[in-house]
Amino acid sequence: MQTHLSDEFAQRADGRAAEAILRKCVHCGFCTATCPTYQLLGDELDGPRGRIYLIKQVLEGAEPTRKTQQHLDRCLTCRNCESTCPSGVDYGHLVDIGRAIVDEKVPRPAGERAVRWLLKEGLPSPAFGPAMKLGQAVRGLLPESLKAKVPQPRPAGAWPTREHARRVLMLGGCVQPAMAPNINAATARVLDAAGIQTVVAAEAGCCGAVKFHLNDQDGGRAQMRANIDAWWPHIERGVEAIVMNASGCGVTVKEYGHLLKDDPAYTEKAARVSAITKDLSELLPTLVPALKDRLKRAPEGLIGFHPPCTLQHGQKLKGGVEQHLGALGFKVAVARVEPHLCCGSAGTYSVLNPDIAYTLRDRKLGHLGEMKPAVIASANIGCITHLQSGTDTPVRHWVELLDEALS
Repeated sequence: MQTHLSDEFAQRADGRAAEAILRKCVHCGFCTATCPTYQLLGDELDGPRGRIYLIKQVLEGAEPTRKTQQHLDRCLTCRNCESTCPSGVDYGHLVDIGRAIVDEKVPRPAGERAVRWLLKEGLPSPAFGPAMKLGQAVRGLLPESLKAKVPQPRPAGAWPTREHARRVLMLGGCVQPAMAPNINAATARVLDAAGIQTVVAAEAGCCGAVKFHLNDQDGGRAQMRANIDAWWPHIERGVEAIVMNASGCGVTVKEYGHLLKDDPAYTEKAARVSAITKDLSELLPTLVPALKDRLKRAPEGLIGFHPPCTLQHGQKLKGGVEQHLGALGFKVAVARVEPHLCCGSAGTYSVLNPDIAYTLRDRKLGHLGEMKPAVIASANIGCITHLQSGTDTPVRHWVELLDEALS
């Protein structure tokens, strides 16, 4: 696709970066077949091909409008289109650039700005944990729309205290410790059972995705640098990996090398962090032999697994959870219909675009429900909370199920 940058964007690094991505696009339209918003809305401008053309027009000098902004906002950034694209178009990075450029030129209404500010400043804030505890204490009194975002409290259990020669770092995360603290504790216990010690750097916080994807890209990068600074002493002391048990955080940390490539103070460190970051499921091949004889009770019933978009499209990891849990005796299956499709959570998307988000949630739960699972499992706190808001079937992180089988 030929793009003729306007004088303004020919001088800008983000304009040139977007142009390089656009050159790969051949306008074939394969991406529309797997785009959730195009499937629901049927509007070309609410699919990847249409959004690519909107971004292209802006780079060539066209003035974006509020409608341009809304079409870009409605993208889930699920990156399903990247899995489908035969040309390797880096759509996820392109839409980040496009959104930032359009937001420079199109002011948002005051109410919308306020909500987005509260999300980007509130979710990574230390105040989020106490606020979540308060919400859980009065959960029964909350309106349904808010109750959907406040999971039932579950105890985390004990954190292992043994030391091991093998050590990994784990990002605690910003919302996960408050919303589902057992996920981190279960991860530490499972790794401990396999002879691996989990280390959490207290100074590390949000991965940066919340701010970055709400177009506070400078704020997001500042959080990325702070995490690198917190992790670097541990990396120098020889931790073998940075393990992510939230696939949304994982896909972001794996891209630190790209997102900080123009920062000379962090270029090499960010690339190193990305290189040693692994989703927890990537450790399963080495965990299975160590854990197979330690299982204390056979898992019962079918587990319906929802692979998050950030796992299967963002990180390009497919089938590992089902395959390796199956080797441990779990009965795991993905939905027969649309297993590739987003559940609608997509970070803050379900707050900003609830109609689309809940339509996709109910569609996903319908496909999973056809299997009549005893439990639904996933690999990202956002997906878990979002799906649980629409079903009475328990929705858990797969590592929690493995932890229970070992206890």
